[in-house]
Amino acid sequence: MSSVSFAPSVSAVEVARFSAQAREWWAPRGAFRALHDLGPMRLAYMTAQVQAAFGVPSDSAQPFAGLRFLDVGCGGGLMAEPLARAGAAVVGIDASAEAIEVAQAHAAVGGLSLDYRQETAEALAASGETFDVITALEIVEHVADLPCFIKALGALLRPGGLLIVATLNRTRRSYLLAVVGAEYVLGWVAPGTHQWEKFVKPSELAALWAGEGVTPFDCTGYVYQPLEGRFVLAKGRTAVNYFITGKKTKDAV
Repeated sequence: MSSVSFAPSVSAVEVARFSAQAREWWAPRGAFRALHDLGPMRLAYMTAQVQAAFGVPSDSAQPFAGLRFLDVGCGGGLMAEPLARAGAAVVGIDASAEAIEVAQAHAAVGGLSLDYRQETAEALAASGETFDVITALEIVEHVADLPCFIKALGALLRPGGLLIVATLNRTRRSYLLAVVGAEYVLGWVAPGTHQWEKFVKPSELAALWAGEGVTPFDCTGYVYQPLEGRFVLAKGRTAVNYFITGKKTKDAV
């Protein structure tokens, strides 16, 4: 069996769940509709963080040009493709072979050059590769061993590089909205997609990052605006969904 099966952070149950839905990755109203809706806001947030950290002009047509990105848990490529179009050299990894197959096929149809791999963060870190920007979007709440996962991300990030995570806070409000509401009332994601006890508080992530030499400098929430039918960034509103961005200032000892 491949190293994917034995990586400490990989949950076989979670991989099987997402693999079973792999053919729906690019269906805007399918199983991953919420991720399609999140796309424009995600890209806007990451662009702003990269522009500020690397001194990229705000009017740049390709703000990620010259930067090497790692999209961890890339799925079918919903975020990797916009990153590539914005100029990034993108490596996308996922433990699901089915998701990687879909991502590769969709990129080929669009004429995009992306490096997709069925790989784990731990195995990639062991290879010695490093990146300017690492994105881990809606994945940390699905890993089996969070400290192990964060350690791998820290090893993969170059000094001066950015780590950008989007995840769910562990609060009473997140249980009501992200579990009960999103799964059972609105049907945005399949029931059982989320386990509330695996949601992560920003302070918990910051503590894990500290051991890897990564210092968080931004934490921004995002909320759904039903009248506008879209997600928007919301400073100070991190009780449910949030981005947290940090910069690697040194290699961990």
